[in-house]
Amino acid sequence: MTTRDDAAGAPDAATWRRSQLDGLLTFAEASLGADGGARWLDDKGAPDPREPVHTWITARMAHMYSLGSLLGVPGADEHADLALEGLRTYLADPADGGWFASRGPGDAVDDTKSAYAHAFVVLAASSGTVAGRPGARELLDEALRVLDQEFWEADQQMLCDEWDRAWTRCVRYRGANANMHGVEAMLAAHSATGDPLWLERATAVADRVVAGAAEREWRVVEHFDASWNPEPELNAERPNDQFKPYGSTPGHGFEWARLLLQLDAASDSSGSGASAGIPGPRLDAARHLFDRALDDGWDPVEGGFVYTVNWHGRPIEQRRFHWVAAEAIGAAEVLAKVTGEERYARLAQEWWAYAQAHLVDVEHGSWHHELDVHNRPSGAVWDGKPDIYHAGQALLLADVPVTGSLAESVEAVTSR
Repeated sequence: MTTRDDAAGAPDAATWRRSQLDGLLTFAEASLGADGGARWLDDKGAPDPREPVHTWITARMAHMYSLGSLLGVPGADEHADLALEGLRTYLADPADGGWFASRGPGDAVDDTKSAYAHAFVVLAASSGTVAGRPGARELLDEALRVLDQEFWEADQQMLCDEWDRAWTRCVRYRGANANMHGVEAMLAAHSATGDPLWLERATAVADRVVAGAAEREWRVVEHFDASWNPEPELNAERPNDQFKPYGSTPGHGFEWARLLLQLDAASDSSGSGASAGIPGPRLDAARHLFDRALDDGWDPVEGGFVYTVNWHGRPIEQRRFHWVAAEAIGAAEVLAKVTGEERYARLAQEWWAYAQAHLVDVEHGSWHHELDVHNRPSGAVWDGKPDIYHAGQALLLADVPVTGSLAESVEAVTSR
């Protein structure tokens, strides 16, 4: 991996980041049960018996351990295979196809079929395929079949959000969040398979969402009805919902900015994007999204990023969630690579310092998932530490080239 000494710890920032990544992978090992499902971990890294086994968490673990496998992290092969097996068996619906939202505690099953969870299955299987994990390609083929047949709305060129178990009733709600992770998943599928269909669909989704953000001063519209009409006031009474909060989410602005640059990189490598050395067509949009998220989200007094803002940019939910900072860092790192501009590298350095000071849990491991407005550990919305995906990806993005997917980027470095 490349070495850069200007952020996240002296004297060797890349060594610190790799140590952090290894620590995250070690912390998360306790999540994987014998069935392959990934348990929700508490603050100290023990499985929380109150929480079910979620498909989205299990898929994220499979993705991260597949990246660890590519990096040669000891034990990552086995943990990637275990999580992928959990997706193939424990969390899969053997009768109607697709994946349950969760299983447990006990015999409980949430048989909702959501685009959000299915996108992460595609991501996990794609990364597993690039890493050469057994059975990953077969899992990817099935996950893409379900994504195509059940979630893709050809007339809208977007993913619908949620079905019942038997695929007979689709909710009216449509959301940008599931589609954002759909873009990430389809880019990963394109990297893993070379099939241009998934790049075309990722492009269609991203360009539509970004066009909507441009009409609202670059704040991403999150909620829509069944005809994809914006519903900007949806969930006004739930400003801190984990997945569908009211208002605009600066963290998603950062995340979309990064994905646009990865989309340009994937398009360029396919011969349909910008020529080498010439900025991609979505760079300006990525800059706008980044700047809006920064202006809306960063608290210049206390430090840290707020979770949500209203449509005038005023903070609503001011707790700091680790994933928002991780996505801000990732976007800054990628913009620094694509543009070569010191501004983005400097911001990444500042935000790495913030993460070190406030988010990294040096006592128990992993990153605090939630801080209060004074940057003290909290758990009002996110209880425990279920997720290493956002932090792990930020740690990797700093030291790999920009491609369509992280698995492709990591492979490019490790195969040299």
